[in-house]
Amino acid sequence: MPGEALDFYLSQGYYRMHQDLFTCQFLPIEDNLYTVHWLRLVLAEVALGPTQRRLLRLNNERFEVHRQPFRLTAELEELYARYYQSISFDAPETVEAFLLGGTTHNVFQTEVLEVRDQGRLVAAGIFDPGTRTLAGIMNFYDPDYHRHSLGKYLMLLKVEYARRQGFTHYYPGYLVHNYPKFDYKLFPCRAATQVYDALAGQWQPFSWDTVHRQAADLLGGWNDMDLPE
Repeated sequence: MPGEALDFYLSQGYYRMHQDLFTCQFLPIEDNLYTVHWLRLVLAEVALGPTQRRLLRLNNERFEVHRQPFRLTAELEELYARYYQSISFDAPETVEAFLLGGTTHNVFQTEVLEVRDQGRLVAAGIFDPGTRTLAGIMNFYDPDYHRHSLGKYLMLLKVEYARRQGFTHYYPGYLVHNYPKFDYKLFPCRAATQVYDALAGQWQPFSWDTVHRQAADLLGGWNDMDLPE
């Protein structure tokens, strides 16, 4: 996929699933319907706080980080299998299922950040760069290293890489109204984060009040739909 095309669709609230682009405004979880709110960071406005700077400093001192084109390997699958056993939310069972979904050709220009501890792969952050933007697709890590906050560390590494490239935006995915398991995506810099208003087709500065209003508008529109009997 051309980088300019990825930039455009990300700006319209679309995101990668397998080898396609999709968008949604609702997520059913345990018989409840939640609203989805897509996020992006304006990289020129990112200012890391003391918590973020400390995490970067400590982990940069401890680990080695390598960036390279994505290639599906047994090492990545073994790491993801350990991670998958530790999570409490729905996710594909393999990296292959997450990214490729049975296809053999990757249409995205996918790259990976590998975090290693004395040569051992302990975390991986997979992302798709466009021409001016970066979409963070997957972060996973060895549960034995949980105390190092490697998922958040990988988000910061992606932000820092995107800024060095002169990119304009970093897209971490979505959060879900009244479902805090996705709130970690606000970690890099909430002040630089925008949230997409799907009804207006506009990005707005992030605040919880804005998310609450968008959720009410989306649910109101859903309830007002004329559904077949």
